[in-house]
Amino acid sequence: MEEMINNTDSLMSNELGSVKIADEVVAIIAGLAATEVKGVAGMSGGVSAGIVEMLGRKNLAKGVKVEVGEKEAAVDLSIIVEFGARIPDVAQQIQKNVKNSIETMTGLKVVEINIHVQGVAFEKAETKNEEAGQRVK
Repeated sequence: MEEMINNTDSLMSNELGSVKIADEVVAIIAGLAATEVKGVAGMSGGVSAGIVEMLGRKNLAKGVKVEVGEKEAAVDLSIIVEFGARIPDVAQQIQKNVKNSIETMTGLKVVEINIHVQGVAFEKAETKNEEAGQRVK
C-alpha cells in the first residue's frame, strides 16, 4: 500500500512509547524559519483569507499550510517580500531554512516546500514624513 501524506499529527513509535507531533508545531517551525530569512517582510493569510495581512511573530502558523504523514511533511508558505529583494533568491533561502529546521527538530523528511508570494512590502511615505514632523493628508 502506498504511503500517503495526510493531515493528521505525526506519530513515531519505539520500544519506549510514542512521540506525537501536532501539525501546528510543524507549521510554527516552518513559519519561524521563513521569517528569519532576509527579504521576508511577513507572512500572509493567503488567497483564501481574502485580505493580505501582515503578521508579527505572535501567530507564526498563519500563512503556513502543512500536510504531515508518519515520516514525511509537505509545506506551503504564503509570504510577503520586501521591495527590492530578489524573489527567487529569497524563496530558495526560505526552502533551505524551512527544510533544515523541520528535519532537525522533528525528524520528519520534508518532501516539498511551495512558496506563494502574496505581495510586496513598500516603505511607507507617511512614516518618513511623520518622523520629520510633517503630516501627510
